[in-house]
Amino acid sequence: MKHIIAVLIENEAGALSRVVGLFSARGYNIESLTVAPTEDPSLSRMTIRTDGSDDVIEQITKHLNRLIEVVKVVDLTEGPYIERELMIVKVRAVGKEREEVKRTSDIFRGRIIDVTDKSYTVELTGDQSKNDAFLRAIDPAAILETVRTGTSGVGRGERVLRV
Repeated sequence: MKHIIAVLIENEAGALSRVVGLFSARGYNIESLTVAPTEDPSLSRMTIRTDGSDDVIEQITKHLNRLIEVVKVVDLTEGPYIERELMIVKVRAVGKEREEVKRTSDIFRGRIIDVTDKSYTVELTGDQSKNDAFLRAIDPAAILETVRTGTSGVGRGERVLRV
């Protein structure tokens, strides 16, 4: 089962590598990872998307909490949450393909952010399944390049991750 784990971590050199090392040493896979400083410059927020049973996620959480740099760990999927991922896709768009790519982008609420004679670059924001659906809707031979940020997530309502 998919889990999104939010981690507040001290913003210092080597902290990210210790978290990643914890996952790899135990054979856990990280599907996506985003890290950025928070409103407090001494802390960073990591959002880790991983897959595993509830027991595996409990073990991951316990191991993360043992790391000195880790301030707080929350499994966002234990309650209501919002997730988003930014995806930028460069698509071949020549002749009649141009209108089809434009129409598909509009359906998925994407924005065309760059236009050349032979391609469109489309920006999409949504959960992973929406972005995956856009890729399936476009002719696979037309996709020139895809860049994804990975999942970012936040608890809904009053649910807050802070010290």
